[in-house]
Amino acid sequence: MSTKDPKIEAVERFFTAYAANDVDGIAQVLSQDIEWTIPGHHPLAGTKRGISEVRSFFEQLGKTGFQAEPLFLGANEEYVVDVHRGWSTEGVGKVDTTWALVWHFGSDGKVDRVINLSGDQHQMDSFVWSNFSLASLPDRLA
Repeated sequence: MSTKDPKIEAVERFFTAYAANDVDGIAQVLSQDIEWTIPGHHPLAGTKRGISEVRSFFEQLGKTGFQAEPLFLGANEEYVVDVHRGWSTEGVGKVDTTWALVWHFGSDGKVDRVINLSGDQHQMDSFVWSNFSLASLPDRLA
């Protein structure tokens, strides 16, 4: 019988799915109205709303072979905080930095809000700009 906090187990399932590039597995721990905030000044930054936008973000990030290794997980009644190493394996340039994520769980036991905090935002901004571009006008404004 497990005595581990079910919120920590959910985040561990997320990281297992993430390591396998399993976007369906990632989506299983998220509520339908998830809000996932990515910091920075780059084409992938901003708040993703709903599973479709979050899935799209992870599909794009997966193109650069992004990996994550959890270093610490802690929980209270509503939140999990994780600290992990995040790095790229493909693309122009490389990212290898520490991240902290704040995971909020709704009353349904699923993740409804995540805020990413980067240990080196400049490095991530440069990496994303080197590997992703904005859509051309007018598509960018659609």
